[in-house]
Amino acid sequence: MVTPKDIEDWICAGLPGTEVTVEGDGAHFDAVIIHPDFAGKSLVQRHQMVYQALGDKMRSQIHALSMKTLTPEEHRD
Repeated sequence: MVTPKDIEDWICAGLPGTEVTVEGDGAHFDAVIIHPDFAGKSLVQRHQMVYQALGDKMRSQIHALSMKTLTPEEHRD
């Protein structure tokens, strides 16, 4: 079973420099993902970056992932 820690590790590995917190029950997860490269990107582009970091795990191991994607500046506000 996938754990929130697994998802945190996968995102951090695929997007170095990321601050991420994931909560969930093994099927549905909520993540707050903070990365400086999100600056100037649309919400869709930010989510695509995270999906790319997760790769095939998004299709095969993670059932549902809700994301809040922020730059460090947005997180401070």
